[in-house]
Amino acid sequence: MTTSMTTSILNHINTEPPRAGHRLSVARLDRTEEFDLQDVHAMAGRLAGALLELGVARGDRVGVLAPNCLEWVLLDLAALRIGAVTVGFDPAKFEPDPALIERYGLAVFFAHGADDAAPRLLPVAEARTLAQSAEAPEPVRYEPEDFTTIKLTSGSTGEPKGLTASVGSIDSGITAVQEIFAHGEDDNLFVFLPLSVLQQRYWIYSALRFGHDVTLSTYEAAFVTLRRARPTVVMGVPGFFETAKSYIERQVQRSGPETAPAEALAEGARKVFGDRIRYLWTGSAPAGSEVLRFFTDAGLPIYEGYGLNETCIVTKNHPGAHRPGSVGKVLPHKEVLLDHEGVISVRSRYPVCHRYEYAPPGVSERVFGENGTVRTGDLGYLDEDGYLYIRGRADDVIVLENGRKVVVRPIEEHMRASREIEECVVFCPTQTYLVAVVSPAAVPVDEAAVAEQLARTNAAFGQDEQIRKVVIAREPFSVDNGLLTSQFKPLRARIAERYHHEIHDIHGSIHVCC
Repeated sequence: MTTSMTTSILNHINTEPPRAGHRLSVARLDRTEEFDLQDVHAMAGRLAGALLELGVARGDRVGVLAPNCLEWVLLDLAALRIGAVTVGFDPAKFEPDPALIERYGLAVFFAHGADDAAPRLLPVAEARTLAQSAEAPEPVRYEPEDFTTIKLTSGSTGEPKGLTASVGSIDSGITAVQEIFAHGEDDNLFVFLPLSVLQQRYWIYSALRFGHDVTLSTYEAAFVTLRRARPTVVMGVPGFFETAKSYIERQVQRSGPETAPAEALAEGARKVFGDRIRYLWTGSAPAGSEVLRFFTDAGLPIYEGYGLNETCIVTKNHPGAHRPGSVGKVLPHKEVLLDHEGVISVRSRYPVCHRYEYAPPGVSERVFGENGTVRTGDLGYLDEDGYLYIRGRADDVIVLENGRKVVVRPIEEHMRASREIEECVVFCPTQTYLVAVVSPAAVPVDEAAVAEQLARTNAAFGQDEQIRKVVIAREPFSVDNGLLTSQFKPLRARIAERYHHEIHDIHGSIHVCC
């Protein structure tokens, strides 16, 4: 596989219209709009001309703050056409504040909810209007080291860090995925995580380059539209699949005794995902073994992978190379390096970038090394066949006062095996004992079920790994309350701050916050 100016996926979709017969579907709670991909490509070209008329030049930044919608896609493709740099803002974390224009150096800012009152701040709906009349310009061409977007990390505190994303990293990631999954004519990829997350835009690029359908939704509309969309591939974080698992289990419980368990499970899965699923994709956070096994038993193969914003996709399980418990084998043009403590670094032939923007002094140097190397901060190991296993975060290893090291991820995963527990984060307030803060799957919480799971978890681990106390959060962790990232990973530092008093209170074994 090679990535060059002539073979680049991004250069191809810039210069060549997509194959006929494929569509982009944009789903809402109440309706779905369908657009021919050739029409989307043409609209993006005209919008590119309109951006030039607004004074946007190559290298200028175009901000987009909106839920997933056609306009998001058009703006991204239009910026790509003229060499502008897209800056995506997660609508769960940002408001259409004109101050963002200066802070992030935006030439123009399209935002949902904007009232067109500030210079360079336009309502995102204006993009569709602008795409109607201008003339499409000649597309720019990219070299692998050029970059097309700035990704803003979730960030637990302070201003999000920014990462430029190189054309080479985007091309190599999409090409590697295409080689192992061969998305084609009959596929429809379902995308519902925010397009501000660059990887979600990969599947739009893939549809334009390789000729398949793509359905774009929002998280809120995902379950409503899945069955209607009848996708073949669903990309989701583990929390999404855990929610789907709970729903399917309720469907199975409602089925009568005359239905065989395997049939009831398969039928429940079809009621959620439709009847055309080829495979499910998960990553971004650890997936529990119970969830992975559940979907496999339901006839929906699910493949876990591994990657970071700073590295893009590093490893992936896939048909023909799938080992449960691992996150797959290393993709082409990536190399996994392990230090003496098992901390993972990733070296890329086409690095995503070499430093952060908007980061305090010294932060970039701690993560980015020479020759395209990124220190991930994750602990792991490679087995004899080259499958990568993740043990947890190096920063989350607890060192007890007796010198013993406790890796908390396996303990957290064991607690999450209970259907009453959505998330679990383990802390060690005094270096002597462990405290777990759990996010309940439902309110009011079943305290007895949590206590039973605590007993099972403590029985499964050694003396130094015992959880002395469980704090049940007053409300489930969510993006809205600031305890989950936009990719639904727990923000450990914020959880520790929010429940500081309960974590440090030594009394009781189960504490329900109210």
